[in-house]
Amino acid sequence: MFHKQKAENTENQTSTLDIFDFSGENAITIKDVDLFYGEFQALKKINMQMPKYKITAMIGPSGCGKSTLIKTLNRMNDLVEGCRVVGEIRIGGLDIYDKRVDLSALRKNVGMVFQKPNPFPMSVYDNITYGPRTFGIKKKSTLDEIVERSLKQAAMWDELKDRLNKSALGLSGGQQQRLCIARALAVGPQILLMDEPTSALDPISTGKIEDLCEELKNDVTIVMVTHNMQQAARISDKTAFFLLGEMIEMGDTEQVFSAPKHPETERYITGRFG
Repeated sequence: MFHKQKAENTENQTSTLDIFDFSGENAITIKDVDLFYGEFQALKKINMQMPKYKITAMIGPSGCGKSTLIKTLNRMNDLVEGCRVVGEIRIGGLDIYDKRVDLSALRKNVGMVFQKPNPFPMSVYDNITYGPRTFGIKKKSTLDEIVERSLKQAAMWDELKDRLNKSALGLSGGQQQRLCIARALAVGPQILLMDEPTSALDPISTGKIEDLCEELKNDVTIVMVTHNMQQAARISDKTAFFLLGEMIEMGDTEQVFSAPKHPETERYITGRFG
């Protein structure tokens, strides 16, 4: 009887998948993924591997599926009525569309930064500690350490250490976006998704975020959607070109920009369409 009860407990413990293993070469593997909004097919047979501790850029004209794909990587598309994903997306060794996957654990490991800065209407300190508190961290000294570490990772500690209790809404647009990056980093993600993170920013703020991404990839895998091809060429290690819901070409960034293998990629990069 004791052994039977023990076996049942073990089974219950493993019924939720929440252990992500990032020891492999690739942080993300996408296999034969189709995505539908109702009857409309937005993604068609996507196959990609995104290497660990690299920046992967996704480029292509508006409406080609880049933002749709990036939102599948932390299952944000679950919130869209009529959205259906077919195929396999493996992150940290788990198929994230397995019904047993713990969404909180997934989103702790896969952070997101959006096109427009979206700080919460609260202090800088409370913005950064929001996630850790959600995951049960209450000790003030621990939260203080997380705030300092996250702001240092986002290259903002010196700017904000004397403004921690002031509203985040009083920061400039560039500072707000870097604060949103610090907020995402506060829970210790392995992957950071960035959906056009600099499109609403001036060139100086854009440069700061690009420099920040170069630093962060020592510790975090970055996937970035960008319309700015110069940005992709400057900072990414891998580039994938999308067109009409298909991934046309993916390779080392230098190769994609200097010697694209597909005519559609060359036409887009040289400005002949898109």
